[in-house]
Amino acid sequence: MLTISEFGRRAGLSHKALRLYDVSGLLAPAQVDPANGYRWYNEEQLERARRISVMRQLDMPLTTIAEVLAGSDEEGLIRLDRWWAAEQATTAARQATLQYLRDRLARAEAPGLSPRPVLTRDVPATKIATIRADTNQQMLVGIIVTHTSEIASYLRSAGATLTAGSWVVYHGAVTPEGEATVELCVPFEGLVDPSGAIGIRVEPAHREAYCTITMDECAYPRIMLAYDLVYDWVRAEGLPEAGPVREIYRPGCQLLPRNEPAVDIALPIVERKL
Repeated sequence: MLTISEFGRRAGLSHKALRLYDVSGLLAPAQVDPANGYRWYNEEQLERARRISVMRQLDMPLTTIAEVLAGSDEEGLIRLDRWWAAEQATTAARQATLQYLRDRLARAEAPGLSPRPVLTRDVPATKIATIRADTNQQMLVGIIVTHTSEIASYLRSAGATLTAGSWVVYHGAVTPEGEATVELCVPFEGLVDPSGAIGIRVEPAHREAYCTITMDECAYPRIMLAYDLVYDWVRAEGLPEAGPVREIYRPGCQLLPRNEPAVDIALPIVERKL
């Protein structure tokens, strides 16, 4: 048995951190003296403590650390890679946002989005697996990457075939100051049951207006100019909206060059009667 001081020294954690991890359920002492409240740890707990310490150095949230440590090492590796992919996507989005702001400050008269057409298309009924989550703008990219990866992994493990990319349906306005519900959607073919947060439904057939943007243009706030383009076109054409707006991602869009078409901003509309 090790005292909290000895255990902390060997694990590279402070008394304060060890008490926090105890309260959060990440790392409880092996024994607490009922008389004086002294905490005692086993040497076998050192590996878990060191892993927690390393993950905290990556600024990983305690809830994510708990998920990484919850199962086997193989499951933990999957969760770790999923979290890191979300962090990298968030960083790329922040860099694109910074570049947008620099461009606007350097060339105030320059347009934030180059001219492009708004097109329409018919979308057939599609079977999808979904996760709903509440998020603000800061957490949005991480949630999109993490949950989309989670859905795709589940579908593959269930023997389903992924038929296209993915999309995000916005059931409210996601802003830097306020949260709203988003729905992460992955289309598939096959027989799959719902599991935990993952639901299965059919996206109804519809017609939609859309424009296409690059990954650089997908970063906030530049992406809002693409939304304006679609909404303005729909209103100018006098077409009623038929559902919430969505961002539709092409397969492997994160791997595409940042200046190539990668994402559609799409708004379901009521088809004009002849």
